[in-house]
Amino acid sequence: MHVHHLYRPANIAPDQAAWLLVLLHGVGSNEADLFSLAPAVPAPFHVVSLRAPFAMGPDSHAWFAFDVLPDGGRRIDAAQEATSRELLGQVLDQLQAALAVPPERTVLGGFSQGGIMAMSLLLTEPQRMGAAMALHSRLLPEVSERMAAPEALAGHALWVSHGLQDDVIPIAQARATRDFVRDLPLALSYHEFNGQHDIPLDELQAAMAWLDGLTADSV
Repeated sequence: MHVHHLYRPANIAPDQAAWLLVLLHGVGSNEADLFSLAPAVPAPFHVVSLRAPFAMGPDSHAWFAFDVLPDGGRRIDAAQEATSRELLGQVLDQLQAALAVPPERTVLGGFSQGGIMAMSLLLTEPQRMGAAMALHSRLLPEVSERMAAPEALAGHALWVSHGLQDDVIPIAQARATRDFVRDLPLALSYHEFNGQHDIPLDELQAAMAWLDGLTADSV
């Protein structure tokens, strides 16, 4: 399957190692959405923004379909989610080989449904990346059924941030993710911001500082 994407190369100094940030948009959007953040991403990162595989309409795509239940819960299309997760693993392999960046210097990040996918892949196949970044997302209950062994998560990092006034994915979902993850051997960085289902400037700046810290910690 051809994967549509946008790309910004890393700008590394002679004594620096290149990193890779792969961005995953939310439901109903496309690869141009999060690529608008590329100018804010630290220079050592190659930035690749992917388009989700399932079309919803013109310039509108999703990683998986879902239904909203009467109690406000979500029922996902598990087959589509599994297909997207498998595809992401293949794309990460291809990008890492093409850009000569190893998994430990790879970050998979996303907003909303994209963040869901980033967390799901980290928790199920941590060998594919060093860290995940989830903005305004939630943890799929299905993930707990296929989690990697806890020891496989050691040395990995996870950023989770959310808006206190988010009316699409409530802040309770982020707090549930925090409570689930903090018993795992992950380096969790959890933050709440004033805001709705968007990325305010202070959240963006904090997330980019976290990315920059990952590169500094590896020196």
